[in-house]
Amino acid sequence: MDEHTTDDDLPLPQRAIRQVAITPVGMWATSRWLYRIDKVVHRRTDGRHTLTSFMTGMPIAMVTTTGARSGQRRVSPLIALPTDDGVAVVGSNYGGDHHPGWVHNLWADPHGSLTVDDETWNFEAVEVEDDRRAEIWDAFARAWPGYARYEERAAPRRIAVFDLQRR
Repeated sequence: MDEHTTDDDLPLPQRAIRQVAITPVGMWATSRWLYRIDKVVHRRTDGRHTLTSFMTGMPIAMVTTTGARSGQRRVSPLIALPTDDGVAVVGSNYGGDHHPGWVHNLWADPHGSLTVDDETWNFEAVEVEDDRRAEIWDAFARAWPGYARYEERAAPRRIAVFDLQRR
């Protein structure tokens, strides 16, 4: 997986899309439909692309977890940044009041698989805290300006941060 990019590294159309996406209207719209479109685009391009990665320049991992209540496999397209042991993901839910379903799934069963850049591997999720959480959170906030707003909107909910470590 490539290192994340900052706004300055992106072409003008992607920078513009990122600015719109972090507005209240942009967050509302993307939280309602973007993950659905990402799944379709990912499937139709044989795992090479998602709409989110194309529009924003952010790396997207298709993370498969086991449903906490249903026991069924659930696939979630998530922004993912590389770590020493795998990738990090953040349960921001666009700053919503509740954790996204995949966070509850990882709390119930931390094992899953992910596909990123045409590579699929199994992981064990470790929820990170303290300095490690702050380090990962800062990397996400530098890579996507919306994370600072998500944190404000989610308060008092503490957004979960996971390191998905290769197994």
